[in-house]
Amino acid sequence: MTDGTPGATRRRLAQELAVVAGFEDPRAPLEQYHTPPDLAAHIVHVADLQGDIEGETVVDLGCGTGMLALGAALRGPKRVVGVDIDPAPLSTALDNERRVGATADVSWLRADATEAPLCPDDGVTVLMNPPFGAQTGNEGADRAFLETAVDIAAVSYSVHNAGSESFVESFADDNAGEVTHAFAAEFDLPRQFDHHEESTRSIDTEVFRIEWGQ
Repeated sequence: MTDGTPGATRRRLAQELAVVAGFEDPRAPLEQYHTPPDLAAHIVHVADLQGDIEGETVVDLGCGTGMLALGAALRGPKRVVGVDIDPAPLSTALDNERRVGATADVSWLRADATEAPLCPDDGVTVLMNPPFGAQTGNEGADRAFLETAVDIAAVSYSVHNAGSESFVESFADDNAGEVTHAFAAEFDLPRQFDHHEESTRSIDTEVFRIEWGQ
């Protein structure tokens, strides 16, 4: 008998996403980090429980190799669109789509997620793990991603550095939005850039669900 509890359902999704390959040649200026399957499954599971996935259009801004997009694709959306400026991870995302066996309508779009050429007829659900702005010259990168969410989303889920609550709530208030859910999550980072000194480390992050006034 299948365990249908929320925790078991989330764990099952994480297992399905474990086959998603990461970046072959990650670019530090773009802060390309592989979203951990457990974190992606948690975000998608919460979104699904809120009615934000099934039958909806889901857009993954800065999708990388497709972890969040493919998590959503396994939960019965109307369609999924992954947007990324770098063609290399989009090619991997297409391979990952085959690996997870997604049957949903999934499209991969090469474009700047901060200027996404999307004009949806109805509000969409945005899932995103935007750059945190940790690289010099990339400060405030997550703000630009939120600005895109304002334009296209009815609701968004986004990952930010721990301690971002006041910034995210203030941004939402200024743009007719409301933070309805927030939860802490660990983000495991493997050593993949020269400035990394440890083989792996965990950073504290926060995930926010925002409803936007359309």
